[in-house]
Amino acid sequence: MGSANMEKKWVFPLCISSLICIFLLATSFNMGLLSSLQINSIFSIFPSRLASNQTSSYFAEAKVRQSPPPSSGPSVPRFAYLISGSRGDLEKLWRTLQALYHPRNYYVVHLDLESPAIERLELASRVKKDPIFVQVGNVHMISKANMVTYRGPTMVANTLHACAILLKKHADWDWFINLSASDYPLVTQDDLLYTFSGLKRELNFIEHTSRLGWKAGQRAMPLIIDPGLFQNTKKDIFWVTPRRELPTAFRLFTGSAWMILARPFVEYCIWGWDNLPRTLLMYYSNFVSSPEGYFQTVVCNAPEFVPTVVNSDMHYISWDVPPKQHPHTLSLNDTGKMVESSAAFARKFRRNDPVLDKIDAELLHRRNGSFTPGGWCAGDPLCSKVGNPSELKPGPGAKRIGRLVGKLVLSAKLNQNQCN
Repeated sequence: MGSANMEKKWVFPLCISSLICIFLLATSFNMGLLSSLQINSIFSIFPSRLASNQTSSYFAEAKVRQSPPPSSGPSVPRFAYLISGSRGDLEKLWRTLQALYHPRNYYVVHLDLESPAIERLELASRVKKDPIFVQVGNVHMISKANMVTYRGPTMVANTLHACAILLKKHADWDWFINLSASDYPLVTQDDLLYTFSGLKRELNFIEHTSRLGWKAGQRAMPLIIDPGLFQNTKKDIFWVTPRRELPTAFRLFTGSAWMILARPFVEYCIWGWDNLPRTLLMYYSNFVSSPEGYFQTVVCNAPEFVPTVVNSDMHYISWDVPPKQHPHTLSLNDTGKMVESSAAFARKFRRNDPVLDKIDAELLHRRNGSFTPGGWCAGDPLCSKVGNPSELKPGPGAKRIGRLVGKLVLSAKLNQNQCN
């Protein structure tokens, strides 16, 4: 009897629930649910959520491709610099930083682990105490120094480290430029920013060639070990056996270790939604002079970036006779050639060489160890005050570098396969 009464108690609620369900289904059927137009309107209200659910939003590729594309001008761009040095380079690095400084840009400075601790502490103190740097907040020092070996993969690792820092700290820069303490600008930042304002933001200025020549046998095929990967003291790379054959899965390129990289390409190398940058990083981990080939090989083996390549490093470098392994140290005798080259930068220079004073006086109009003047200086000849960072005062250098960039970009457009 008890179980029969319990069953009777559930009959009425069950009938009511069934009737309600039938009513709702009939109503929905009569209304036809929602029209396709209404559905599209809902998607338009919530594009980021619903649209991503229609694709593979669980994969990194979808998230990366949803990042806002870089602007194509004519707004004033921003540069992100790495300026690196080693033992004894503190004063050279500081002078280069002052000559390059502009409040619109971002800067990462690095003295490697071979530098004495007192030099690294002094650099950190100068960055921390400089009133302009403190006010603007766009200069950062890599306080945990990296070991960097000349000709080894640790130079590539250090460059990628700086790129990652800049991507993490600032999301609004357009080009990454790597320089050493032995480099120096030949034009003001106002000149350079003005020239690049009219360029597409995806262009990469990378000197490159697939014609390896003697480098195929002396650099690509030997296997090397970089002690900087596992030691705290700097030592030169050393060779191991056996040798290897040239790769068949990708094509090798070589070129200059100095470049101007567009942010989309830097993101491609750092974020790694494709495995190519990591594969090549592993390949170049035992490659002689990997700084002269890693980025060139990545960009020229990634079809989406091949059309963005401009074959230039924007440097004036006076090389020795072939095989062009070591650049000459520039002096006053090279001033005319530097100006005629219309390059943005030159290397390499000795510390406080008279030619640097000549560049300061005649090309940068910089004096008394101050910053290079520009529209941001708010009328102060020593640039001790920050005005509008977007106000530019381009000088004669803008015409020189503008002609060079125009020729380079035009040549890249005419050459549909920029990687050859």
